[in-house]
Amino acid sequence: MPKLCVNIDHIATIREARKIREPDPVAAAVLCELAGAHGITAHLREDRRHMQERDLRLLRQTVTTQLNLEMAPTPEMLQFAIDLLPDMVTLVPEKREELTTEGGLDVAAKIDDITKMVNSLHKHDVSVSLFVDAELHQIKAAVRTGARLIELHTGQYASAYDFGEGNDWEEELVKLDNMAQVAQKSGLLVNAGHGLNYRNVGPISEIKGIWELNIGHAIVGRAAMVGMERAVRDMVALLGR
Repeated sequence: MPKLCVNIDHIATIREARKIREPDPVAAAVLCELAGAHGITAHLREDRRHMQERDLRLLRQTVTTQLNLEMAPTPEMLQFAIDLLPDMVTLVPEKREELTTEGGLDVAAKIDDITKMVNSLHKHDVSVSLFVDAELHQIKAAVRTGARLIELHTGQYASAYDFGEGNDWEEELVKLDNMAQVAQKSGLLVNAGHGLNYRNVGPISEIKGIWELNIGHAIVGRAAMVGMERAVRDMVALLGR
């Protein structure tokens, strides 16, 4: 059974729509942990469109499981991560105009810069995960950086499963499975995430060796209807099934 890390970004998205104090992502994180989440994920974007620096500092003080900071591989964000010292940093690509992360980090093209960043974070005892597409050359590049974890981008699988976009979802699942096994044989722990929901998470959770799943929008969406604790428990139950 993979662990569930809940991404609480979209609690902050709702708050920032009115620029007020609620709903509070820190309070949401507490409810997630009480409901059985194994970790909390938050993406501090360069444009600060949802999570704010204050949110991350409060989360660092209150999260009792694991705090995973998603961030772009930039000098500014590296310094923030060193100041914050989360349990894990996941390096992700960012584009200002995107609605959400559109693909994996091109580790192969930026291997020198990413390796330096990985080394800097490791010196401060912060684990590093690289958010990558399920492509062999990216897996090999991730190994070369010295990172100990990757997170496989499941967005294409989710789009194929839910909307019939791109390849058949079973083809995408096989690709993810194959690259998960390659990564593990190379000594990497493997997480996965992006676009996962209550309909499509089952096949992904059955991939051998998947360590953690990062799921956010679907859980926050259900929480708007049934409450955060119920939404998290429903997902934990699906993963256990």
